[in-house]
Amino acid sequence: MSGSSRDPGADLRTRFEEVALPLLGPLYGAAVRMTDRERAADLVQETCLRAYRTFANFTPGTNAKAWLFTIMYSVFVNTYRKARREPTVVSLDELEARFDRTLDVPDATGLVEILRNPELDWKGSEADQALQRLPEEFRLAVLLVDVEELSYEEAAAVAHCPMGTLRSRLFRGRKMLWLELQDYARKRGYVKGGREGK
Repeated sequence: MSGSSRDPGADLRTRFEEVALPLLGPLYGAAVRMTDRERAADLVQETCLRAYRTFANFTPGTNAKAWLFTIMYSVFVNTYRKARREPTVVSLDELEARFDRTLDVPDATGLVEILRNPELDWKGSEADQALQRLPEEFRLAVLLVDVEELSYEEAAAVAHCPMGTLRSRLFRGRKMLWLELQDYARKRGYVKGGREGK
């Protein structure tokens, strides 16, 4: 008998597990913030199933996290988005006017520190609740860039939008989230003072 008896399916499965298994935690965390706790496990399971089926398309050496997030967002859009109730929509003009009245924050450094704090217990935290209240497109931009630390290019690919659109959504999403978290940020010492709104 000539040739190798090695099972190519087993080799594919092993490589997939090496790439995907270390990312299950971040995938589940993002899935919870995209949907809810009840649907998150199903979303991650469907994501892994589709990723395994198309693993031959994955380019070794590229960002596996971004690849899996792209698949998960596609599953979410096609399956779960319709079933999810969206938060009340707020006028962006009204939001920006409120932001300018209440805070004098030159950048989102304090906000990003909150979101990336390894000690933050996301489950039910003020940050988690505030993120959940954002409209989907803004929540996704903040989640991908500030929480999951994807590059702008990778996040734009996941969200299926131009990079300029992603940056705009991130900017506005950060503003919305900062408004929601300003008291929390002051209590935790991420920002000092700031103008109070009337």
